[in-house]
Amino acid sequence: MGLRTFAVSPDVCPVMAATEAGLQVPHGGALVNLFAESEAAGALASSADMSIELTDRQSCDVQLLCNGGLSPLTGFMNEETYKTVVDTMHLQDGLVFGLPIVMDTNDDSITPGTKLLLKYKGTDMALMTVEDKYTPDKPLECVKCYGTGSIEHPGVRMVAMERGKYYLGGKLEGLGTPTRDFPCASPAEVRATLPAGKDVVAFQCRNPVHCAHYELFTRALDAPNVGEGAVVLVHPTCGPTQEEDIPGNVRYETYKVLIDETKDTPSGQRTRWAYLPYSMHMAGPREAIQHMMIRKNFGCTHFIIGRDMAGSKSSVDGEDFYGAFEAQDLAKATADEIGVQPVPSLNLVYTQEEGYITAEDAKEKDLAPLKLSGTKFRKMLRAGEDIPEWFAFKSVVQVLREQWN
Repeated sequence: MGLRTFAVSPDVCPVMAATEAGLQVPHGGALVNLFAESEAAGALASSADMSIELTDRQSCDVQLLCNGGLSPLTGFMNEETYKTVVDTMHLQDGLVFGLPIVMDTNDDSITPGTKLLLKYKGTDMALMTVEDKYTPDKPLECVKCYGTGSIEHPGVRMVAMERGKYYLGGKLEGLGTPTRDFPCASPAEVRATLPAGKDVVAFQCRNPVHCAHYELFTRALDAPNVGEGAVVLVHPTCGPTQEEDIPGNVRYETYKVLIDETKDTPSGQRTRWAYLPYSMHMAGPREAIQHMMIRKNFGCTHFIIGRDMAGSKSSVDGEDFYGAFEAQDLAKATADEIGVQPVPSLNLVYTQEEGYITAEDAKEKDLAPLKLSGTKFRKMLRAGEDIPEWFAFKSVVQVLREQWN
């Protein structure tokens, strides 16, 4: 599927993990907050030379830049930083960073020094002062970040066909936060809900949570490298995903009913929920690093890495772009440097005799796992057939029947 270059630069000194007041130290040492004081926001907005309506993807980047989710960045990457991140997966100061954060445009009139009012669906999100404007090396970006130059890869298509021909670097001053289908708490707000002095295991998803997912992330708290009294932070992304994915507003409703259904159970009491305004790149290993870094800013010490995390398949031959364990391997190699420990996800299967157990245990005990594919599940859902309770929560199924079919 093409060249993959995910190696960590050997010339970069490790950044060791640390905690502060019982919580994970933000990436780079301090949590960024770019929001201007409310009384100054109006004056900043009126000082703009021109305004730009952000795309869904751009709005997610702006929100995470302003609220500190992308700490230590204080704006979109200039050309020098962009090139360094693409080439080495690190910032210029040696801090690991998975993917470049860039502002794209096709507007020839924008020049360095221009003040841009960044708007999204009626909200003034930020004022950007353009530091530089450059023509990116998109083929190199794709090969380095996505491991391929093939247009069959959704991330490559995004870079090649959605993004403009220029990238803009420059600092932001935050003005406002848009209303989304999901209530997206800031890193500081999420940190305030986490227990002091305890490990926090992050679980990333972009689909409804079914029984196997729930078992997976609650059992992760028992992993050997997770401390006693840890909690899991379920942190679904709510930005643009793949075309076939369930719409965000429906997914949010499934999360709400699941939270209500499990809140009084032992597992539910060790689970926290928040939502992330992030647009998936399907960049496999390098996106796993990006997710770990962002969750570090939200206070997480551990991150669950599944098989083929953030992976994608060729739209022509259906072949995977990444190996099943490439993301896990890169995460393990980078864990001490980034300051977040990976927790490999268990390969769980459901058996009639013992419920959810690992596939290895099922094989050893000669137990036959019950199987239900996602395709079969969707067909049963649309046909009004009963969904096995071992596969999906009744409350989640009801929401999907009512709002998605």
